[in-house]
Amino acid sequence: MAFHPIVDLERKTVWGYEALVRGTEGQSAGQILSQVDEERQYKFDQACRVKAIELAGRLFPRDTSARLSINFMPNAVYEPAACIRTSLETASRVGFDTRRIMFEFTENERMADTKHVARIIAEYKRLGFITAIDDFGAGHAGLNLLANFQTDLIKIDMELIRGITDSAARRAIISGILVMARALDITVIAEGIETQAELATLKDAGVQLFQGFLFARPAIETLPEVSFSV
Repeated sequence: MAFHPIVDLERKTVWGYEALVRGTEGQSAGQILSQVDEERQYKFDQACRVKAIELAGRLFPRDTSARLSINFMPNAVYEPAACIRTSLETASRVGFDTRRIMFEFTENERMADTKHVARIIAEYKRLGFITAIDDFGAGHAGLNLLANFQTDLIKIDMELIRGITDSAARRAIISGILVMARALDITVIAEGIETQAELATLKDAGVQLFQGFLFARPAIETLPEVSFSV
């Protein structure tokens, strides 16, 4: 697993770290995920959760409230309460507060059973976990999902971020997302930030949490040094 920071620029702190799948020889998440067929999804999902929590328990500073963000595949979760048991046991074993764990999901294909996903979100919230929709505004991760269930956070897809400085349409869409998020009491993270101009535009729009290469690049099995002088 590699870790990539989510930063709170107003407080100049690391809000959390997203755990990202990497191969033992440096393969990207896409390369690894392409090898996971439907039969292996559940075991792979569980193995990634355990690995991420174990590393967080060892690497995360004890004197901070930095969250651990874990991606998961909704279709791999057959029964929310049963599937989360391993995560709870691992967190207890390594002494990592489960209230600092965020589960974020995205779906490249339309979900056949949104009620199932709603049950997952409700169960995770009941157990004290943070929830998020990743890649919001891309593919099927959009308004229909948010209409059916409200997570604690949404992460704006980087394709909406790219070119925002010179695009009135993108700025209007981001502004609309922020208005909607405030009405639903949802926190927004802008991901994929690569330039000072993108950051300035998003700060002016009211975004407070950011993720992207402008601050740090993912580091494998260690926490990267974060640049707040941006």
